[in-house]
Amino acid sequence: MSIDIKLNKKLNNFNIDIELSHDGKCLGILGASGCGKSMTLKMIAGIEKPDSGKIVLNGRTIYDFDKKIDLKPQERKVGYLFQNYALFPNMTVEENIGIGLKNKSNSEKKSIVNGYIEKFGLKDLEKRHPYELSGGQQQRCALARIMASSPDIIMLDEPFSALDSFLKDKLQLELLEYLKEFHGDIIMVSHSRDEIYRFCDKLAIMNEGKIISFGDTKSLFINPKKLEAARLTGCKNISKAVKTGDYSIKALDWNVELKTQEKVKDSITHVGIRAHDVCLEYEKSENSLEVFTDRIDDAPFEVTYVLKNSDKKTQGEIWYKIGKNMDFFNDKENFDIKYVSLPKDKLLLLD
Repeated sequence: MSIDIKLNKKLNNFNIDIELSHDGKCLGILGASGCGKSMTLKMIAGIEKPDSGKIVLNGRTIYDFDKKIDLKPQERKVGYLFQNYALFPNMTVEENIGIGLKNKSNSEKKSIVNGYIEKFGLKDLEKRHPYELSGGQQQRCALARIMASSPDIIMLDEPFSALDSFLKDKLQLELLEYLKEFHGDIIMVSHSRDEIYRFCDKLAIMNEGKIISFGDTKSLFINPKKLEAARLTGCKNISKAVKTGDYSIKALDWNVELKTQEKVKDSITHVGIRAHDVCLEYEKSENSLEVFTDRIDDAPFEVTYVLKNSDKKTQGEIWYKIGKNMDFFNDKENFDIKYVSLPKDKLLLLD
């Protein structure tokens, strides 16, 4: 299974201009709200029309501007799970699931619908309307409707954005199980790095209509390489940087010289390190600096210390996160941090 897309569309604030090929299971598109993620899915589905481009799904061209090919949405074999699930409010659960089975006999249709009602845990809800369902039940109904239509590709558009955190965690595990049995391609768009990391094998990071990074999901989180990619994958500590040697840089916002494990390219503009990779020290060491605590953010299971260089020559912040179950952490009021180090194997060198 594969998808190849090349799309261009002018929006109010920027152009969507992307080219992407994927041959695998689940592709994630990560980006901030308004970057063009959902619009990309709508163009693939045929809901929105590109200004130009081409879409090939499993070797079948469903859109080609130059060749004037533009299949209708119902001809594309694309299953689209909308943010609000888009169930028909005047139809029951069984009617929603069976809506795409127009070419089946009544007996075939009933058998297929009953099978998906059983599979997706919707037994005894067949005659209910969407407003009588919980958020999780609505999502399962919408996914059952998609599966019943036998799509070549499933597209998930921010599928958990309307759910509270407890229900979100539960439904993510459910959805992972359901999707294991789907043998086509999956594209998931989200602004949540946790969702993307959990679901997706490959990752495209999108910013203002363009793909700025593409590759293996876990590898991009370990080393995003690009400044905006680092921000979107959740890096809290980022400083402007200049190269000072083949394996050394100066972090300007933290006013500290740092040794690097990776060879420094001339194009480097920033350095980053994730908050969980910052280390406490009791004295000066390699890649360390003396700090003071500027402020503390107390969360239920961890505490974030926002630190600054004790020389007070710069205003750059370093976030350090510590779990409340750590043996040496007893009281955030009395827990004093004097030195931190930024391990060279954890530094993110960014263009």
